Amino acid sequence: MDRASLLLLLLFITTVSIFFFDLTTADELELTAESPMIFPLSYSSLPPRVEDFRRRRLHQSQLPNAHMKLYDDLLSNGYYTTRLWIGTPPQEFALIVDTGSTVTYVPCSTCKQCGKHQDPKFQPELSSSYKALKCNPDCNCDDEGKLCVYERRYAEMSSSSGVLSEDLISFGNESQLTPQRAVFGCEDVETGDLFSQRADGIMGLGRGKLSVVDQLVDKGVIEDVFSLCYGGMEVGGGAMVLGKISPPAGMVFSHSDPFRSPYYNIDLKQMHVAGKSLKLNPKVFNGKHGTVLDSGTTYAYFPKEAFIAIKNAIIKEIPSLKRIHGPDPNYDDVCFSGAGRDVAEIHNFFPEIDMEFGNGQKLILSPENYLFRHTKVRGAYCLGIFPDRDSTTLLGGIVVRNTLVTYDRENDKLGFLKTNCSDLWRRLAAPESPAPTSPISQNKTSNISPSPATSESPTTDLPGVFRVGVITFEVSISVNNSSLKPKFSEIADFIAHELDIQSSQASL
Repeated sequence: MDRASLLLLLLFITTVSIFFFDLTTADELELTAESPMIFPLSYSSLPPRVEDFRRRRLHQSQLPNAHMKLYDDLLSNGYYTTRLWIGTPPQEFALIVDTGSTVTYVPCSTCKQCGKHQDPKFQPELSSSYKALKCNPDCNCDDEGKLCVYERRYAEMSSSSGVLSEDLISFGNESQLTPQRAVFGCEDVETGDLFSQRADGIMGLGRGKLSVVDQLVDKGVIEDVFSLCYGGMEVGGGAMVLGKISPPAGMVFSHSDPFRSPYYNIDLKQMHVAGKSLKLNPKVFNGKHGTVLDSGTTYAYFPKEAFIAIKNAIIKEIPSLKRIHGPDPNYDDVCFSGAGRDVAEIHNFFPEIDMEFGNGQKLILSPENYLFRHTKVRGAYCLGIFPDRDSTTLLGGIVVRNTLVTYDRENDKLGFLKTNCSDLWRRLAAPESPAPTSPISQNKTSNISPSPATSESPTTDLPGVFRVGVITFEVSISVNNSSLKPKFSEIADFIAHELDIQSSQASL
């Protein structure tokens, strides 16, 4: 999680002015204050099947969906986050989306041992709808027998504990889902990575009665399905949907056995590198929990036998590349130089890996699904695949970058579709979502008048929206104007593409 580092070097000088015309039609353009503008260093056209998918609409089910944007990057942050708002008025938090956790929790103002995170702590005293759960036969109670408490410990030796509480949880402007009362953890103590990380807390998406998904399903407000889509190696971000979407054409599926493990598992039977079967005994992937897909894990871990077979098969396919030491001497990383800096071209050097499921369908892993950049050598990459200490096969987020993963719990299966996840957010955005009328609380104590408590879900204004006339970017570039000027049109088209506007609205 803490092994990757990100170095951004800005070397540009030019002025970019982007004009947004004030329209009064349904196509009126609005930008939320929280929406990041992501500018990858290079842009390449998408493969035909991805372009086809971009043009297809993901139809909605009868029950509403919560469409939520993902932020951060897997290898620079070690996780992806989404935004949740808790309380009345709502207080905003950046939470790690974790399919291996069953509790959602945030640090509270009463916390005795919590780190400094990107947002202020939750202040239950400012929420008129907050309620701490009193001790009852269905929960673990504190030492005084008054309140329900929780405790979660993780493999990397971090932990979280606190009081189980209930409040209104809101899912953002683009969500069709209205704010819902839900149980979450009000943290008293954090340790390890949970204490030091920038993200505020965890959004638990695992199987369990305290999971956000389980609670929404039990209320009958969404179907028992959710989807995650993590951005690629260069961009990050992505999208999440709580609720059902129609499976797009081309999605492949694997059976997921909820009785086998509390984690989301897949029925992995065989691996192929560059189309050649590794001829492994399928039992190698059938450890204690089977093959587990965990969004809270960064890399992929295989039993030693499978790891060695995969590593050797990849090395055999890349004779032109040079084996080098990894960026961190504390780890025995398998790294190679000579593939160039352009991520869009690494498929010319590294092979594809196929994961074959029990039903015969295959998930194709491109190089970005098993490689990470070497942080000290330009044009070098390292395997994001490692041997596991036990017999478990654990597939982290790297394996599903730029892959829409649908967790169809209703039908005990997981679906996979290669796509551009950073672009998927735009395609999933709910056009009929009402624009908010006032900005959200920023978790501050001043100038807040709590709303009266109510038994019904109040109308909650989520993040404010503003209309932009002109946005000007000032950046430096160390080239002559005569060399850059011929590229102005191409740069303007690229910026328009990233901002999802017409090319005529971007001017250099």
